[in-house]
Amino acid sequence: MRNTVKVTLIAVCLLFAGQFAKAQTKFGYIDFQALVGQMPEAKTIKPQIDAYQKQFVDQLTAMNNELQTKGKAFQDQSKTMTDAVRTTKQNELQDLQKRMQDLQTSAQQQVEAKSNELIKPLSDKARTAVNTVAKEKGITYVLDSSQGSPLLVASDGTDLMVPVKTKLGIK
Repeated sequence: MRNTVKVTLIAVCLLFAGQFAKAQTKFGYIDFQALVGQMPEAKTIKPQIDAYQKQFVDQLTAMNNELQTKGKAFQDQSKTMTDAVRTTKQNELQDLQKRMQDLQTSAQQQVEAKSNELIKPLSDKARTAVNTVAKEKGITYVLDSSQGSPLLVASDGTDLMVPVKTKLGIK
């Protein structure tokens, strides 16, 4: 009997503690990608990424032109080639094609890394502003609505876009 009373008392205390904690939890949301995209510094990043990416596009275009030229020459001359020469030329074409694929994969990774490197300072600045505004407004959790989160209705949440843009000086 005594244990039942203790367990019941503890359960009631936990229930009230849970309700108290729930009452103090405030939610906010922001489209973080849109925020970063609206920062003035973001306008300089795209041209830098495009210029960096163009270097790889130029290399791939040159390699593709070489592949097309060698492929056409191979087809034109393949009937008169010996089997050994034909095999050598086919291996050269396959090697060039593999190098193109490797360069394309490497280029994608390098462009993505460069993009992340350039965006990180903006992202950090925006994240700091979101944290500051959340603290000022007493918000416990901030959801990123740009990540396809399951945020369907935000009636109890606070949209932080305007105050964070103000904090960052974005109009």
